Amino acid sequence: MLIQSLEQKTRLALMTVLVTVIGCVVICGFTVIKCMSLVESERSQIYILDGDIPFLAERAQLEENFVMEAKAHVQLFHHYFFNLPPDDAYIKWTVGKAMYMADGSALKQHQALNEKGFYSDIVSSSAVCMIKCDSINFDEHEKTFTYYGTQLIKRRTREQLRSLITTGKIETVPRTQNNPHGLMITNWKTLENKDRQY
Repeated sequence: MLIQSLEQKTRLALMTVLVTVIGCVVICGFTVIKCMSLVESERSQIYILDGDIPFLAERAQLEENFVMEAKAHVQLFHHYFFNLPPDDAYIKWTVGKAMYMADGSALKQHQALNEKGFYSDIVSSSAVCMIKCDSINFDEHEKTFTYYGTQLIKRRTREQLRSLITTGKIETVPRTQNNPHGLMITNWKTLENKDRQY
């Protein structure tokens, strides 16, 4: 009788220890997983200080702003490529900036304009070329764009207004200082570049 009672108490103590150990392992595992998810969610948040008051700001992924980033990239590329003062060094600098934002298709157009004497004509005639973006149509699924702009060429004797329509594709590349949007224009073509009336 005493041995049987001792055996039951030992079994009860063993079961109590096992249940306690299993419970502790489950609680510790749950705590570790919860802490890791909490740290991960905190890393995705940015706090901005206004004096001593912190404000929570959400990080935006590239996919969420892709259309806006792509349109800004296309507009900036055209700004660098077509806004040209009568300054040879500045033209080389600004067109060089544009070359970081597009592939060899833009370089071919630049070389074609250079061979036609477009840039030397701007410098020699003291012309000023400016581009104004009218609109940009962007297809998010195909990642293609059509740029509609108005080009103004001011010479000493007259002003010339031209309509400009270009098209191309957008590819994602790593962000750099020279390419802050992390996008690349490919297969860039000019569809229309002709005089228009005021």
